[in-house]
Amino acid sequence: MAEFPILYTTKAINEDGIHGEAFIEGGMRVPVASPTKPDPGSNPEQLIGLALSTCLNATLEAIEKEHDVPHQSKVETTVRMSRDRFGYQFFLDAKVTVPEVDLSTAAHWLAIAETRCPVAKLLGDNVNVKIHL
Repeated sequence: MAEFPILYTTKAINEDGIHGEAFIEGGMRVPVASPTKPDPGSNPEQLIGLALSTCLNATLEAIEKEHDVPHQSKVETTVRMSRDRFGYQFFLDAKVTVPEVDLSTAAHWLAIAETRCPVAKLLGDNVNVKIHL
């Protein structure tokens, strides 16, 4: 069990594989499709990109607020998929901009955000993940 109390729990469910629908128990439903097919729907690449961009930028927004700076940061995550010996792998490149402060401050805030953002912490020191200004 966690050292700290659990603040939120959700269940993401997929019963259809890559073609069909995934859903949050009692919540949103997301059509899913392979990125290599023309079918409509989201795919894991898009969802992990959204997760990192949203979590990291929300964390930066909190840091901006701590410093009485209006929220202007932006996180653009590019996700590439490639084959490897065992199947596939993802490469994430998160480009962060914090235009309202100087480069040194932005770098400091980004370093703090990476230690606070649960998705960035989950992805950890993976060589396939790059987070930068």
